[in-house]
Amino acid sequence: MIVAGIDYSLNGPCVCVYQGNGDQKFNYKQCSFYYLTNVKSLSGVFKYRYHGELFNEFDHECQRYNSISDWAVDKVLGCDYVGLEGYAYGASGRATFQIAENCGLLKYKLWEAGIAVDIIAPTKVKKDATGKGNADKRKMVDAFQLDTGEDLQRLITPKRKNIGSPVSDIADAFYICKAATESYEKIQSR
Repeated sequence: MIVAGIDYSLNGPCVCVYQGNGDQKFNYKQCSFYYLTNVKSLSGVFKYRYHGELFNEFDHECQRYNSISDWAVDKVLGCDYVGLEGYAYGASGRATFQIAENCGLLKYKLWEAGIAVDIIAPTKVKKDATGKGNADKRKMVDAFQLDTGEDLQRLITPKRKNIGSPVSDIADAFYICKAATESYEKIQSR
C-alpha cells in the first residue's frame, strides 16, 4: 500500500509518501517527505527522509501552476491513494483564487494519471493531529514532534524563531497522509 498526503500551496507545497504493508498501523518511519522551497539553504536532503527542491523559474502564473502540479504528480505516481487537504472556507482574497486554480489543475492531472484522490477537510486534519480543529502551525508541529520524535525546526530551520515553510508544511502533509491512509484502509476492508 502506497498512500500520499499533499499539503498543496503556491509557496510551500509538501508531499508525504507512506509505503506500508497493510499489516501494521501508519508509521512515520515508512514516510518520505518532498517539498518545494525558494530558499537555497532549505533545498537538499535532511536525514534521508526530507527532500527539498527549489521552485522552477516562471514567467507566467500558468507556467507556475503547471510546474508545481507536475512536481506534485511526479511525487505521487505509483501511489494507490492520495489525500489532498480541502479548502479553508474562511480564507479570502486574490491568493485564495490562485490556490483554487492551481489545486484544480493538480486534481485534473491526478485524475488523468488514474490516481484516486480523497479531499480531507482542514479541520479534520488538525483535529486528528491535536484534538482541536482550529490548531495553529505551532500546535501542528508540536504534535508532529510528539508523534515522531522529530524536531523539524531544529533539523531544517534551526536559525528561525517562528514556525514556517517547510516545517509546518511537512507536519501538515504527514497528518493529511495519515488521514488518507485511514480512509484507504476503510475502503479496502469493505
